[in-house]
Amino acid sequence: MTLTWLGHSCFLLESGGFRALLDPYQNVRGLPDISAEADAVYCSHGHFDHAYTEKLRLTSGKKNPFTVEEIQTFHDSAGGALRGENTVRRFTAEGVTVVHLGDLGHQPTEDQAAAIAPCDVLLLPVGGTYTLDAREAKEAAEVLSPRVIVPMHYRLGQVGFAELAELEAFTSQYPPELVRRCPGNTLRLTPDMDRQVAVLALP
Repeated sequence: MTLTWLGHSCFLLESGGFRALLDPYQNVRGLPDISAEADAVYCSHGHFDHAYTEKLRLTSGKKNPFTVEEIQTFHDSAGGALRGENTVRRFTAEGVTVVHLGDLGHQPTEDQAAAIAPCDVLLLPVGGTYTLDAREAKEAAEVLSPRVIVPMHYRLGQVGFAELAELEAFTSQYPPELVRRCPGNTLRLTPDMDRQVAVLALP
């Protein structure tokens, strides 16, 4: 299985030639709107930076190898009163479970955490303002206990929303030897991955 970061909270998750596109975006500063081909698309919620499908080309005929489970959460810490609901998804194939937290805006409840965990790879929003901030994201990761954390939904200089925190606000909370800065934007996922915070490069 491979995971490719396309920027912001958007990823391509591929297994057996099947391509699942997660949270395609538009109008994210410093990034072109997502234009891609995929066999399926999954959006955590309906905001423009997570549900832009106008330039998505959907193929057909391939069997979906992923078992997909959905957990309903909120986009804020006020039960959805500020920004509505958020869908967390668990994707399992090839003995690996990947969880995309979308724009999770609160700590998972005990029941939500039990439904989300365990997982091998956690795609974790860390930028704050609209989602968990760096400290809250680390707290959530400690509860969910993935082998690999892939931070998302943050700012890198002039790339990303200005109101989001920089990546280092999150990664600085971990020992340097645990933070792996990948040379590209694709990560090969296997059941025996080392524990790490995997920072993928921009495409």
